[in-house]
Amino acid sequence: MMEKVIVSWSGGKDSALSLYEIQRGGKYQVVSLLTSINEYHDRVSMHGVRREMLERQAQALGLPLIKILLPKDCAEEEYESRLMDILSRVKSDGINQVVFGDIFLEWIKEYREKNLSKVGMTPILPIWGRKTDELTRSFISLGFKAVLTCVNTKMMPKHFLGRVIDRRFLSELPPGVDPGGENGEFHSFVFAGPIFRESIPYALGRTVSRDAYSFRDVLLREGWRE
Repeated sequence: MMEKVIVSWSGGKDSALSLYEIQRGGKYQVVSLLTSINEYHDRVSMHGVRREMLERQAQALGLPLIKILLPKDCAEEEYESRLMDILSRVKSDGINQVVFGDIFLEWIKEYREKNLSKVGMTPILPIWGRKTDELTRSFISLGFKAVLTCVNTKMMPKHFLGRVIDRRFLSELPPGVDPGGENGEFHSFVFAGPIFRESIPYALGRTVSRDAYSFRDVLLREGWRE
């Protein structure tokens, strides 16, 4: 019998690859996705993706979505409190591990371990330690498709917003930018791939800048009907 797990889901390429690896391995049964949503903006934190687009991803993946709803200006203590509430409920359902898409940032790994240990859970990091250029090329080769929704303009120009992650994108990245965006250079929205039952038809909306970050809105394509 496979052990049940949930997957921390941002809607971006690393969480998609982690879900792919976990499902491909055949050792675990993914029962749900877990994501944080800013209630005020009704979007995924950092990625800037609308809740409805996240829900379309979950629908296309055939998985339920657990949402951690956060206030507009959420302090770390409040985030952790709400996270613990959710994880405690998940733990009571017999789920002991959470899958994350982290790659090489040790402090994030330690942060995950510290928070999960409070409720007797542990993290699974299926893509941890892999080279980010190889990982992103694998993402492309597997048939995943993602569009950039957020860039840190201190690290790369905002004209990359709305670009699809492909080999040309990788070849045009500025020097010093991690190919996986692991240092926070960019975030993405995955709209197709081998784990999806169908691709998500999207359209690009307006660009908004806040502090060092610029966001490109992604909407369900106009005229689309299920």
